[in-house]
Amino acid sequence: MIYEHNLNPVAVEFFSLKIYWYSLAYIFGFIFCNYYSKYLIKKKLLNLNLLIIDDFITWLIVSILLGGRLGYVIFYNFDFYFSNPVEIFKIWQGGMSFHGALLGIILLLIFYSKIKKVEFSHLANLVAYSSPIGIFLGRLANFVNAELIGRPTDGTWGILYKSELLTRHPSQIYEALFEGLIIFLILNFFVRSNLKYKFNGYALFLIFYSFFRFNLEFFRQPDSHLGFVIGNMSMGQVLTLPMFIIGIIFLKNEKKL
Repeated sequence: MIYEHNLNPVAVEFFSLKIYWYSLAYIFGFIFCNYYSKYLIKKKLLNLNLLIIDDFITWLIVSILLGGRLGYVIFYNFDFYFSNPVEIFKIWQGGMSFHGALLGIILLLIFYSKIKKVEFSHLANLVAYSSPIGIFLGRLANFVNAELIGRPTDGTWGILYKSELLTRHPSQIYEALFEGLIIFLILNFFVRSNLKYKFNGYALFLIFYSFFRFNLEFFRQPDSHLGFVIGNMSMGQVLTLPMFIIGIIFLKNEKKL
């Protein structure tokens, strides 16, 4: 059965105040990250001090927002923003990049671990274990907003968007399930398991995310202003390749915990 998309991106409207589902996805994603990190520490599944979590999460929010926005500007629409620099600050109009947010997080991990004298890998694992739920919520919000749409399909599960005559893959739902929920379940299996070797969560996250993202991009419509950047590969696929390689390197240099 074909689904006709008619969802409202506004969750709550009170006079002139509008709260969007996309904003709520970020808010609840950060809340989950905070509480779930503390839960893992209390269960002694993460070797971190509870007292630093609130401070770290605050800086994590800043790094994700700045990195995500600047990443989108640089990787996806540099010419437009170079000509219209004021538009960079209009985050409410959309335009965030996962890979930019990841770079922002990496820089935060490097500086925060040195300044606070905390093990880099422990902070990285904290982010890896808790962030997939934020990705899950974000992709659902993308679906509500009718953005990052999928490629055309003849399948009965296709989505019919307004002003279009063809149905498309619900690629946002695919990404929510694989990049978010399934990665969360995989990583939490490893963190709770009694395996002789405890794999670093951040290495596994990089590997699984890049693998799923690369393959799911085949169901996602490339950005109209970019198209395919190398052969039949989209920008998202190109940016996941170094992620996968780095994840493998981290895994091969794994230390026994």
